[in-house]
Amino acid sequence: MVDECFGIIYPGLVNKSFRTCDLDQPFLLPPSLQDWLPEDHLARFIAELVASLDLSKIYSFYGRRDGRGKAAYHPVMMVRLLLYGYCMGVMSSRRIERATYEDVAFRYLAADQHPDHDTIAAFRQQHLPILAQLFTQVLHLCDQAGLVKLGHVAVDGTKMQANASKHKAMSYARMEEKEQQLKAEVEKLLAQAAETDTAEDALYGKGKRGDELPAELARRESRLKKIAEAKAALEQEARERAEAARRTAEEKLQKRRKKEQERGKKLGGRPPRIPDPAQARPEPTAQRNFTDPESRIMPDGAHKGSFVQAYNAQIAVDSAGQIIVAAEITQESNDKRQLAPMLERVEQNIGAKPTAATADAGYFSEDQVNDERVQGIELYVATGKQKHGQAEPPDGTEPDEVSEPLVEAAIEEMKQRLKTEAGQALYKMRKAIVEPVFGQIKAARGIRAFLLRGIGKAGAEWKLICATHNLLKLFRSGYRPQAA
Repeated sequence: MVDECFGIIYPGLVNKSFRTCDLDQPFLLPPSLQDWLPEDHLARFIAELVASLDLSKIYSFYGRRDGRGKAAYHPVMMVRLLLYGYCMGVMSSRRIERATYEDVAFRYLAADQHPDHDTIAAFRQQHLPILAQLFTQVLHLCDQAGLVKLGHVAVDGTKMQANASKHKAMSYARMEEKEQQLKAEVEKLLAQAAETDTAEDALYGKGKRGDELPAELARRESRLKKIAEAKAALEQEARERAEAARRTAEEKLQKRRKKEQERGKKLGGRPPRIPDPAQARPEPTAQRNFTDPESRIMPDGAHKGSFVQAYNAQIAVDSAGQIIVAAEITQESNDKRQLAPMLERVEQNIGAKPTAATADAGYFSEDQVNDERVQGIELYVATGKQKHGQAEPPDGTEPDEVSEPLVEAAIEEMKQRLKTEAGQALYKMRKAIVEPVFGQIKAARGIRAFLLRGIGKAGAEWKLICATHNLLKLFRSGYRPQAA
């Protein structure tokens, strides 16, 4: 039998027919983009959803044009590509550009156009704050679809790799050592340069000099400048921490004095020490990264004993449909100060407080559970393994007799609350609510690191990542948007 595709004779093929597979066969793609994808495809949903979003702030960026120059790519198309890309874990502008050629869904969303990676990257950079605000718009759509109940919200954090290597970080002690070494090398090179200039002037006349020494000198001076800037930044951070600790210590000292006046005698124990910000120095082990200075070296929760250059990414997740109702990042490696800010952000995003909230022991502190921002919310926060009446001071100051009874009372009250039937039932669900969300982002979509550097840009990108998590939940719920 003759193969109809290639005209090859195969004796074993008798009364067999195959569909043609000739790569040189000319085909006409369907004339309508709408014929390229199934009706229930995610790309169609995103196209419909973007049409319903408020992108007026992006439009306003372009302003009036005089008609000259090449027309810009449409913002709607660019937003479609970015949202679908983040949904699929395709965040790189180069990968998105390539996908507009190779992936039918991307090609559909791009209306068969192919913006280059520089254009995609520039659009994301220019409109990043507005793209981050899409988190709130998508969240409101989830609320309208009935996916947000605010009966129980679980708060948790994960370490997200910064766009920087931990090997590009240097400790303060190492900076001081390296700074002195480089200064000595620069002085030596300057002396050598002067000697070379003098010798060459005598030999060749004025205006002649060697090329190697200036280049070598410039390289060392550049490194010296970067180290000096990093040192100054660490010193400024140390002064700011000391100033915050000074204010806290003064407040505790006032409470102590008031208590002494009420009792008519001095309290035992050591009064809080008031630090002097002017004398504050960074710890020798304090580190700063030269690639992304605002990121921090943090313990990697997924691998015990290992560390990663990262940001601490926080989310609050509603129990009804695993919708993220608040998303932020912080430079702090632990979660001690994040509970009240995250629950306040939930109220700002949705317009109401959750009925109950759960968090693991990393979030417990007397200040946080008694913060006015969490008033009216039933909190169920594990108290951890602190000794009775002791808690880690969140501000670097030492505990005193005034604060210890308050901490002890807060711990005991929370323990009793967690022992109740309602407390046990709610806290038991905490892991099942929030931890799968991190799994869906990191494992299912493969998003484990930020592309952008700096806490502002990484924070905006985290909101975009969380917005697309909610978008996927909205899509799978069967909700279909109406065009604006």
